[in-house]
Amino acid sequence: MKPGGDGGQGSEGGQGVQNGQDGQADAPDRLYERLTSYADRPAATAGTGKDPVNLPMIRHWCEAMGDTSAAYRGPDAVAPPTMLQAWTMGGLAGHPRGTARSAAYDELLGLLDGAGYTSVVATDCEQEYLRPLRPGDRITFDAVIEAVSRRKTTKLGTGYFVTTRTDVRADGEPAGTHRFRILKYRPAQRKTAKPRTAKPAEEAPLRPRPVINRDNAGFWAGVAEHRLLIQRCTGCATLRFPWLPGCNACAGQEWDTVEASGEGTVFSHVVMHHPSFPAFDPSGEGGPYAVALIELAEGVRIVGNVVGVPYDKVRVGLPVRLEFLRTDPDLELPVFRASEGG
Repeated sequence: MKPGGDGGQGSEGGQGVQNGQDGQADAPDRLYERLTSYADRPAATAGTGKDPVNLPMIRHWCEAMGDTSAAYRGPDAVAPPTMLQAWTMGGLAGHPRGTARSAAYDELLGLLDGAGYTSVVATDCEQEYLRPLRPGDRITFDAVIEAVSRRKTTKLGTGYFVTTRTDVRADGEPAGTHRFRILKYRPAQRKTAKPRTAKPAEEAPLRPRPVINRDNAGFWAGVAEHRLLIQRCTGCATLRFPWLPGCNACAGQEWDTVEASGEGTVFSHVVMHHPSFPAFDPSGEGGPYAVALIELAEGVRIVGNVVGVPYDKVRVGLPVRLEFLRTDPDLELPVFRASEGG
């Protein structure tokens, strides 16, 4: 997806975008006219990566992502291409004063804040890779404000999509481009709370919809048939989850599937206390509830809710078994059931 001058059209991070001017389709958007004057102005200048490309960061990244490709190890290692942005980040301390984020970008965000669009959410990114990054490469970068959308109405609220493009260089050579889009928005007003009463099924709160695309459509088709399908590379037989277009082990692009037995154990977990969201709790109170990383008997891991025991009884090593939970008429999800004595 290439952002254009009216960026922010389409699915925009699943926010349910609607074109329009807050119900004032014919009213001129004076703020938008001011915002567009920032297009093509610098968003960051004279940026320098805090560290050269290095093997420890590559190793940490690969461990976190579960990427075991031999291309990222040893004396001839290269960095995973998707680490492109990582080498430009300033960390908690940020970049030195006078480098990286520009005054023009701060002014643009200040205009939006001053107009009441004070909330922000990242919606999507797009990367282009021009050459591999190798340990020892020194990273420099510049960025430009590429586009500001017209005012859009989303499920989160009304606001403007701002797209920046970062051009990354390694030892002075072009190495890649990173486009990043955020939504600066005014949160939608919530309806006044009413006394809790039993709601008809059609008014029950709904869980967010999963994002289904060409890479994972087969997984969700399996869920609809009460089958948990794992991809298997037909070249090296490596199993992989979540679903990906290629094999992390041999880079092969051909694959078939195996059906998980449904047996697993809790590898790690968190308890969600806030925000309270009734759709995630059968009691209607909205939590707390446990979200776990389940290690399946086949050796891959999947994130899912643990049901059947109180949230404070979930523990590492707890045996669980797959089942399917219909959360509403249009959504069924894999969850993992444990027992008190598990």
